[in-house]
Amino acid sequence: MKPTTTFAELAELCQKTNKKIYEIAQEEESSLLECTEQNVRKRVQETLKAMQEAINEGLKSDEKSASKMVGADCAKLKKYYEKNEGLFSQPYQNIIKYALATSEQNARMGKIAACPTAGACGIVPAAMIGIGTYLKVENEILINALLTAGIIGRIISEKTALAGAVGGCQSECGVASAMAAGAVVEILGGNAEQIINAVALALKNILGLVCDPIAGLVEVPCVKRNPFLAIHALTAAELALADIKSFVPADEVVDVLKQIGALMSPTLKESAQAGLATTPSAIKITEELNKTCQK
Repeated sequence: MKPTTTFAELAELCQKTNKKIYEIAQEEESSLLECTEQNVRKRVQETLKAMQEAINEGLKSDEKSASKMVGADCAKLKKYYEKNEGLFSQPYQNIIKYALATSEQNARMGKIAACPTAGACGIVPAAMIGIGTYLKVENEILINALLTAGIIGRIISEKTALAGAVGGCQSECGVASAMAAGAVVEILGGNAEQIINAVALALKNILGLVCDPIAGLVEVPCVKRNPFLAIHALTAAELALADIKSFVPADEVVDVLKQIGALMSPTLKESAQAGLATTPSAIKITEELNKTCQK
């Protein structure tokens, strides 16, 4: 089975076969991996388990990363919600916590599932598991959602590399947010058109996001971007479920993502040569870390 390479092709295939996006995704994975669809779902279940474990471990820890820049914020947020009602509803609060927990686990060198990258690892799990847990959905539905997220990421990767060094953080956290938006629409019973529209809505509103990590580490601003972009995904999902459409189709948004990545200065693509990485505070911590490494 030849994999789909565009969202237009995916939408047409869903309409022609009367299948959902996750069904197309598992069929294609089955063909590519030369295994049964049941085995594909078992593999996805393993990834889902790793995501849940990363959230659980992250929620229990306040250990900082080796650089000491990140690692304790999820614990602070938990304490805040224990004492305060907060502005968001329970699922939103959980999503913010889950995204921070996972991303901090990555910074601690803990086990995570890159989706699509390690720097964006908290977005898809937080949105998907946060909504799934709140609604008490069956595990099979979460597998369907993760399959949906997977094919979204793969189709985008057909045109551009999902790496900050190539396209800036729009290609990492931005794509993760689009994947999460599609996954949430699947969980909430949306159709193929709504899922693809959620992808376009999420992605086009994060175009141009640069990758400017302090000291070249996937920590600042990366970790805190994860909860922001997880909530961004929910906004796209709810707009899409209301049949609010992106004026620009998903495939064209992906074309623009690639274009902007090519136009973006190399100093703003994971090189730590501009942006937040060159602020006085960033330069100071970078110099301190370099001295520590030289000892």
